[in-house]
Amino acid sequence: MAARIERLVTSGTFSLDGGTWDVDNNVWIVGNDEEVIVIDPAHDAAAVAEAVGGRRVTAILLTHGHDDHIRAARETAERLRAPLRLHPADRMLWDAVYDTAPDGEISEGDVFEVAGVALTARHTPGHSPGSTSFVAPALGAVFTGDTLFQGGPGATGRSYSDFPTIIDSIRERLLTLPEETVVHTGHGDTTTIGAEKPHLEEWIARGH
Repeated sequence: MAARIERLVTSGTFSLDGGTWDVDNNVWIVGNDEEVIVIDPAHDAAAVAEAVGGRRVTAILLTHGHDDHIRAARETAERLRAPLRLHPADRMLWDAVYDTAPDGEISEGDVFEVAGVALTARHTPGHSPGSTSFVAPALGAVFTGDTLFQGGPGATGRSYSDFPTIIDSIRERLLTLPEETVVHTGHGDTTTIGAEKPHLEEWIARGH
């Protein structure tokens, strides 16, 4: 059975640097009717578990360690009995929420297989030091978390973020993908590499 991509939108808050904002997050479920990988199970562990249903979860992958992306992650992992993985450069963000470590780390080039397709980790820092995107060529897709959105880079005005770094990540690690690649983001609508690529210099000029 062919693999597919499912989107679940969950709502909650994002807290960092003393501020709190209401936010909707995209939760991505990749796989088939038998097994899946869950990417960024935000806000609502019960809703994620319901969307997964009785399928086996081979991994829960976190694109980065910000509060809105991880606060429900541990409960989700326990409900789904699946290993939870995060890039170690975001461990300080994880440790601000949890007393225990993630189940495993994500490193550049790690390959996660599910339902006959592979997701390859690309370290794309800037929004946070450990921000990671997952490229799935067989699905014509990349999951960028908060690194690349429809309309530009993710925010870099908060702790541990850096605008020149996110621009380098986008230029060198994402815009080099085929232009037809669909960009599945951490918030908001999907886009494509081809739609975003012509605007790189505009983003640099505006500084965000």
